[in-house]
Amino acid sequence: MKDIVKFWFMGIGIAIVMCAAFSAVVMLLWNALMPQIFAIAQISYLQAAGLLVLARLLFGGGMGCWRRAALFGARGNERLFHQGNKLREKWMNMSASEREEFVKKEKDFFKFHRGFSHFQDFLGSEKEEKK
Repeated sequence: MKDIVKFWFMGIGIAIVMCAAFSAVVMLLWNALMPQIFAIAQISYLQAAGLLVLARLLFGGGMGCWRRAALFGARGNERLFHQGNKLREKWMNMSASEREEFVKKEKDFFKFHRGFSHFQDFLGSEKEEKK
């Protein structure tokens, strides 16, 4: 039990140090580049930390591993991640022939869009279709 508590405190300490160091780097880069390029004011250390928090809130990120786990399967607790994913449940209950038919329908649906944009076929390469 003591090792777990020590591990958590060490992890929290490392996270705090990393955030502080990252804020310092953002402050130094901002003050070195932005005033000369865009003629805007320099920022303080706390403003740099606030800027990082604001960027995190606006642009997100960091949860990508959870999204991938929800789409492609999580080790151990798959049911936890896939409860509301009806398409995946339907896919898991299909036979091999039903899956092939579904993929064929999806390819036919996306053929129209491929001619008008730089659409990358995620269900198969274009070389396979030309054969």
